Parts: sequence; structure tokens; C-alpha cells
Amino acid sequence: MSNLSEKRTYNFYGWQEADVRPVEPKYAKVGTAREFYDLLSGIWCRKTCAPRMQDEWSEDNKTLGQCSITAFLVQDIYGGEVYGILRPGGNYHCYNVVGGHVFDLTSEQFGEETASLKYESNPVQSREVHFAKEEKRLRYEYLKSKVEEALSAEEEL
Repeated sequence: MSNLSEKRTYNFYGWQEADVRPVEPKYAKVGTAREFYDLLSGIWCRKTCAPRMQDEWSEDNKTLGQCSITAFLVQDIYGGEVYGILRPGGNYHCYNVVGGHVFDLTSEQFGEETASLKYESNPVQSREVHFAKEEKRLRYEYLKSKVEEALSAEEEL
């Protein structure tokens, strides 16, 4: 991964704090969470989007419907906790806290509304609860496999 992300400005919440490094050795070459965002930007797709949002997903809003699967994959790589912001309708929007660094790789899906999201005093989210929905677990596994494929392809270069 390159250091270009250190010079770039991002639009996701907490991007300035997303300089954490992988704790899982298998993913050491992923780099910072900002660099991981760069990698995910080429992987997120309609297939990884939550089914109820797939009709609205587009290349212009790649992070739409990607929050929980992304946040739990971030946890696998960087450690920390996944927290959830309760949204209208009863669903939780997931984000990460790693070593005191709060960031949300999928916050851009909310556009202007991102400024009104509250990233404190939210409940920890459980992967067992989220992945009790088989479709969500399968989307997570697909996203993870695509990340691993991309990292393997990088090795071959």
C-alpha cells in the first residue's frame, strides 16, 4: 500500500484519526485504516450492500449499506470495538473505535446528515447478533475474500 493516503483529504468521519495499523499480522500490508478505505473503495459493490438498499447503491455512493460488514472487517484487522448509532427504523449504523481513535469508513453514505451523527455513548455491537442474519454474514465473507484477493494480487506484482 502507498503513503498517498497520508497526504490526501478524506470525507469519512474521523479520517484524521484513522492512522491505526493492523494488529493482525496476516493483514500487515494493508497499512493504515485510511489505506484500507482506499482498498475498499475498489471492492465495495452492489453485492456487498445491504439488500434493502441495493436499488439505491451506486458508484457515487459506494459506502451505502456497507457499515456493519466493513466495521467488523476493520475490527478483524485493526482490533478495537464496533459501536452502533441507533437510526430511525431501529437499525444500527456501525463504526469503529481502535485505541481511542474513532472513525467510520462508511459515513459518507449519509451525505450532509453525517454532521448530525453522534459518535459517543453508543452501544458496542456484537458480530453474533449482526451475523445471525445469514445474508449479512455472507456479504461479510464475500467482502473479506475480495480484500484477501486484492492483497494477494498486490503480492504478485
